[in-house]
Amino acid sequence: MPAVRHLPRGIEMARQMLQICTSCDIHTLKVECPNCGTKVVQAAPIKWSPEDKRAHLRRQLDGVEEEGWSSTLPTLDDSEE
Repeated sequence: MPAVRHLPRGIEMARQMLQICTSCDIHTLKVECPNCGTKVVQAAPIKWSPEDKRAHLRRQLDGVEEEGWSSTLPTLDDSEE
């Protein structure tokens, strides 16, 4: 029976699911590019900071602070809850 190797917690899981093809610049969640079939690599994570000085402007552009905005969000069906 082969020896079981225990990895530190979290190492066995992917850090990020979004991948990018280096040859044709297509983003995907798959291991191979759906366009050209080459192997993809992890895409760089989106830069975000808790001290985001322009967050209020993005919320205004998206209309998040307006009345009725929450009613435009998609909801789960009763079977999905």
